[in-house]
Formats: sequence, structure tokens, C-alpha cells
Amino acid sequence: MKRLLEVLGFVALVQGVLGLVHEFTHWHVGLVQRVGFLDRHGVYASVALVVLAFALFAAAESQKPS
Repeated sequence: MKRLLEVLGFVALVQGVLGLVHEFTHWHVGLVQRVGFLDRHGVYASVALVVLAFALFAAAESQKPS
């Protein structure tokens, strides 16, 4: 379970950072820009993904080692 949380946290972190890169440089990277209902809310969604990533990392650290 710890490894799964770490992988999901890494994916969320990468997608959040790529979404922020897209918003500020207009490079076409990441998945946030491809979701239609997030058209004008890309920065908020990307920041939320970065925060989610840190929460997933914290949850992974709180798990018992297996």
C-alpha cells in the first residue's frame, strides 16, 4: 500500500507541475490542459494536484513498513 501511495503521489506531483508549466509558458504538456471542464481553472487544478501529491506522500510515510 505504501508503494501505491508513493506512485500515485509522484504521478499527481508530475501532472501538477506540468500543468503549472503549461499555464505559465503555454507549452502543451500535462493532462490538466486536456480536461475540458478545467479550461479556465488550470492553475487551481494544478495547485490542487501538487497539494494532493504531498498529502499522498504524507499518507505513505505514515504507513507501517511491510
